[in-house]
Amino acid sequence: MPIQPTVKQSAERVTYQEFLPDSALQGFIYCYWQLRTTAPLNEPFLYRVVADGCIDIFFELHNPAENFVMGFCKKYTEFPLENSFDYVGIRFLPSMFPQLFKINASELSNRFENLGVVIPGTAQFIATAFEPELPLAEIKRRLDDYFLHWIADVNFNHDPRLYGALAMILQNFGVLNVEKDLDTGLSPRQLRRLFEYYIGDSAKTFSQVVRFQNILRAKPSQQSLRENKLFYDNGYYDQAHFIKEFKNLYGVTPGKAFGR
Repeated sequence: MPIQPTVKQSAERVTYQEFLPDSALQGFIYCYWQLRTTAPLNEPFLYRVVADGCIDIFFELHNPAENFVMGFCKKYTEFPLENSFDYVGIRFLPSMFPQLFKINASELSNRFENLGVVIPGTAQFIATAFEPELPLAEIKRRLDDYFLHWIADVNFNHDPRLYGALAMILQNFGVLNVEKDLDTGLSPRQLRRLFEYYIGDSAKTFSQVVRFQNILRAKPSQQSLRENKLFYDNGYYDQAHFIKEFKNLYGVTPGKAFGR
């Protein structure tokens, strides 16, 4: 359940919402999302995307011919936007973008790329199927139709060793020793190769992102932040390590992120 923190009140005329794809797509696509202004802002908007382990396609409804894919990121990313915008995105669950499009995820890591360079057919679909002011239900319908047709022709490589390793990381909320605990019949070299192709980085980096996302979901209390219980419970060896890693993945300290 990857979380992107909601837009803070400093931008009261900016809304962000996520909506589910068709039930047949929910094993591949976590959500569709829309980030838009409800009225022009007084100044440009800086949108921060935190590390979530996913790969996203995104485009602006007023210019859908310019569409992009954002790879797995091991740190936060900031997008300077105009004072008026209407972005739509598709967030793929970890490993699913490479499965659907036969693209090596590591080639997209820590950056965004023009979608036309990566999957020209999908880029062309977006360029021609969308226009400004489309209702949310119609955006969903068009995306559902496209991806339902797409998955019908895909042969999935369900390597039980890779998915066993992913399941172990998720079940342990990223708190595990990758070298010792991920015993799924893969050598360290094989494990790294599979994670880089299907996730975009190593199993260790993916675990760090999962651990960070688990903290975001927990919405820690003022007391747990003050008593430093949070970093012990999540496998950090000291507070400095926790704050440094959190800031790298989020862009601000835990205290600031949780409004303390």
